[in-house]
Amino acid sequence: MSLTTLSPKQIVQQFLAEVRSGLHPENAGLYMADKILAHQIQAENPVTVERTPDNYTAHIREFLDLFGRFELEVTELLADGDKVYARWIQNGIHTNDIDGYKATGLPLIEYTSAVYRVADGKIVEYWLQTDRKGMESQLTKNEAARI
Repeated sequence: MSLTTLSPKQIVQQFLAEVRSGLHPENAGLYMADKILAHQIQAENPVTVERTPDNYTAHIREFLDLFGRFELEVTELLADGDKVYARWIQNGIHTNDIDGYKATGLPLIEYTSAVYRVADGKIVEYWLQTDRKGMESQLTKNEAARI
């Protein structure tokens, strides 16, 4: 399947709906280049990870293990040339241990935004920010409710 006839915005939109949503993570290779630079924007420790479609598939399957069959709601999708900004809300259930917090079966909401760069019909790079403090607060609150 060639996506080169689609706009960068359409490619990212389909990627989010099909792969990042957890519906078909095995299709990451349709939307991602063989090697992707994934910039994890964190104030205390920014890091760039090299991803492949296979390890991205494993990454999404890990989300499914931690959050169950989550829902992904894309709340913003803007494009400028080869870059596409996306913001989403992931609603799931705490189904497995996360960062030392035991599974509670209670809801977890994750807020994330990313900028994707598309070249030749594939995602080649992205910059990702996630509300990690908000997730930590939810995990702490859920743990207290479990006790």
